[in-house]
Amino acid sequence: MSEWRDMVVGDRMNVDSEFAPRIDNSPFSRQEWGLIMTATSFEIENADDEAAARIVADTSDLPTVMPELENVANMGPMGQPPSDDSGGGLLDSVFDAIGLGGGGDDGDEIDAEKLQAAEELVAAYAEELQAHLEAEGRWGEVRAAAAAERAE
Repeated sequence: MSEWRDMVVGDRMNVDSEFAPRIDNSPFSRQEWGLIMTATSFEIENADDEAAARIVADTSDLPTVMPELENVANMGPMGQPPSDDSGGGLLDSVFDAIGLGGGGDDGDEIDAEKLQAAEELVAAYAEELQAHLEAEGRWGEVRAAAAAERAE
């Protein structure tokens, strides 16, 4: 079912390396980017039309992982929660647990901005993957495999 995706595993590893500086210059850490990529799938749109075919990212699952990005961003070394230097400690933890923590309403706006940034970065990755496949002379073969899968 995902024959064309299997065909590009090695290419994706190359593109991952080439794309790493873009991640480093983005609002996301490498761990966050990994989570974004697990929530993203790639399709070849118009696979049966050589001129119009292109790799597109399906980011419809990204909103479900955006809250987890905050958790990843707030983790300390070795995946541990950061130490609380605010002095609240246990009491702040209890308030947070019952929904009375100090979080404001700005979380949604930041999430919307991060979601847009993630979608834009994933779209750029899809373009980079297609450009890589074209440069390697593999785009036609991969596109044909995707078209064959659709025909089944």
